[in-house]
Amino acid sequence: MKKPIKLIAVCFLVLSAFSVSAQDKAKQIEQLLNQYNQYGLFNGSALVSENGKVILQKGYGSANMEWNIPNQPDTKFRLGSISKQFTALLIVKLAEEGKIKLDVPITTYLSDYPKETGDKITIHHLLTHTSGIPNYTSAPNFMNEKARNAYSPADFVKTFSNLPLEFKPGEKFAYSNSGYFLLGYIIEKITGKTYEQYLQETIFTPLKMVNSGYDHSDVILKNRAAGYEKQGKKIVNSSYIDMSIPYAAGSLYSTVEDLYLWDQALYTNKLLSEKSMESLFKPYIAQGDEAYGYGWFLRDVTNGTKGKVKIIEHGGGINGFNTNISRVPSDKILIVLLNNTGRTVLGEMTESIRNILYNQPFNQPKKSMAFELLDVLTEKGAATGAETYKKLKADSTYGIKEDDMNNVGYQLLMTGKKKEALEVFKINVEAFPKSGNAYDSLGEAYLADGDTKLAIANYKKSIELDPKNEHGKEVLAEILKKK
Repeated sequence: MKKPIKLIAVCFLVLSAFSVSAQDKAKQIEQLLNQYNQYGLFNGSALVSENGKVILQKGYGSANMEWNIPNQPDTKFRLGSISKQFTALLIVKLAEEGKIKLDVPITTYLSDYPKETGDKITIHHLLTHTSGIPNYTSAPNFMNEKARNAYSPADFVKTFSNLPLEFKPGEKFAYSNSGYFLLGYIIEKITGKTYEQYLQETIFTPLKMVNSGYDHSDVILKNRAAGYEKQGKKIVNSSYIDMSIPYAAGSLYSTVEDLYLWDQALYTNKLLSEKSMESLFKPYIAQGDEAYGYGWFLRDVTNGTKGKVKIIEHGGGINGFNTNISRVPSDKILIVLLNNTGRTVLGEMTESIRNILYNQPFNQPKKSMAFELLDVLTEKGAATGAETYKKLKADSTYGIKEDDMNNVGYQLLMTGKKKEALEVFKINVEAFPKSGNAYDSLGEAYLADGDTKLAIANYKKSIELDPKNEHGKEVLAEILKKK
């Protein structure tokens, strides 16, 4: 039976309207990302999908700056902590197959782990960052003493397994790469295969994620992005890290295209049963205004007429790379941003892209004031830097970004420019008065400058704002002990 011409016309108009709407959103997102790229805040690849359909996939800036090779949708980036969601699924897969239990002590599977602490920690604790095991990347001099050396999983576990727990397992949340490193080691013990092998055969091969894998520095990898770091406006090659160190907590690489395949698979039962898949996205423990599942952060966001929508996401950071994947399952929205110039404002970018998708107002990019200040403070000193800050503050094209200011402050501190570093950290505290981290950094700068009184005051304020600042507590206790 033929459809009435009017009905066909209406259907065509509806489809056309949807198409125009998607095209318009894609155009807005592309303009937004172009602006971030021009301001030196995004150099990487992006993919955005809505209703499960890709509306934008594009590269920005250079994958290799020496050879001027552009980033593309198939450029391979190191993922950093986005790797954790893959590790979590592997563990849940083993549980589904009855090869592991999530509520038993880790010593059940790791006979060589110290029983004094290991008997108190379960697999669930590792998955949810509630084990109390100190985070190995937060150890003093980690980058200088360990990061460049190759370790076997068994040997590296020994570098933190005998440390005292920071709190009773299950008591609270404290992000710990150590926990996910242990999960990779447990996977190897259970399967008799390397973490890399089991990951490849369980996830990447079935999903045809042919541009994803465990990264090795010595392997020639086609389309791999080089990693860079920003020092103000200057860009340098990132420092070396042996990829045996991040391991199951952060050693994977992928592309925005492959992460779209991953996202789509999470709506199916290709990898896990429905019940097991749901276990990945349960809010097991609250952390501020968000919660943590198995390898994912979870939170609710209000988006206009849609009301509250559930966001499932995770970021990553590793030498030279900054990454973010954000999903809205109710509308099959995916936003993937992979950047190869170190830390940048991917969270801010993701929020603006999401607002565009929901037809909500969004913030335009602003140049990072920190980059401008670094050059002035380095070359002309604190007084001129303070004057420059006043001028930039009045310029609406510039914005103060907490992480950028913090990084610039430490760059100045490490080069011996203590007074200049203090200026930067003071600006950050003024701009972000509720940030425990901003006060912690200011306290560290005062301590380096020899002002114990102000160092104590700022460390105390930091701990008041962020009671989980264990490092700040240790430093404060050490200062007070010497008085």
